[in-house]
Amino acid sequence: MSTEKNYKPELVGVFGCPVAENPTVVMMEAAFNALGLNFRYLNIEVRPEDLQTAFQGLRAFNMKGINLTIPHKVEVLKYLDVVADDARLMGAVNTVYLKGGKLFGENTDGKGFITSLHLDANFDPSGKNVVVLGAGGAARAITVELALHGARQISVVNRGRDRGMELVNLLSSRTPVKALFTPWDAAFAVPDETHVLVNATSIGLFPDVDARPNLDYSTIHPGLIVCDVIPNPPHTVFLKEAKKRGARTFDGLGMLVHQGTIAFKLWTGSDAPVEVMKMALMKEFGLG
Repeated sequence: MSTEKNYKPELVGVFGCPVAENPTVVMMEAAFNALGLNFRYLNIEVRPEDLQTAFQGLRAFNMKGINLTIPHKVEVLKYLDVVADDARLMGAVNTVYLKGGKLFGENTDGKGFITSLHLDANFDPSGKNVVVLGAGGAARAITVELALHGARQISVVNRGRDRGMELVNLLSSRTPVKALFTPWDAAFAVPDETHVLVNATSIGLFPDVDARPNLDYSTIHPGLIVCDVIPNPPHTVFLKEAKKRGARTFDGLGMLVHQGTIAFKLWTGSDAPVEVMKMALMKEFGLG
């Protein structure tokens, strides 16, 4: 008996370490199902020393593409054939797609953050002062996009001076923003003139859900917009503390959805069903 049913799904997913807590699979699988696409999204734990081998496997399996999360967003550039100009400027890639036998790298993190800031927070960063905690791959993407969207000043707060200054020098030399570095060796006091505070670190990520960035929380003031890039749990201790002090808070699910829609289009060629993806995550975390 013949059949036209296709039993071979197209494979995409994420390389990370750790990766078990990453909920991207929930929204991606919901989107594939909604559009009737024969795709599967896999959470694949890849140790740093195995990243090159993992990309050899991606090619061998003829996967459509992959997301990158901690700690691979910077290291991945070594293994790509083509890197988008903005991703190369950021020095970080979070989305890869395979086309014509070549691996293309993009960074959708910053674009997802800016879209969430505009749509979810109804906020335009143009002319505003932003403090970003961290200087890793997520911080690179977010700060570059903020600079390109007209932020007046970006302060990078990081424990490691070399990495923090590397990002500040990048912003100062390649974008019009005023960039400053603050060493994070004590409880950080948020300056009064700050409009937006962003946690771009992994502090508070599952399973360390009780952890929070080392801040002087009394310096968080009403009217401040406080964002966390962590999607799991979406309501981090950091955001709860900020909300108690009158700040407007926005969790990492918005950024996750909006950056994911770009990756979805790169992999499938179809526009992502944004509301389906949002609702899937809301249901997963009991928020809707």
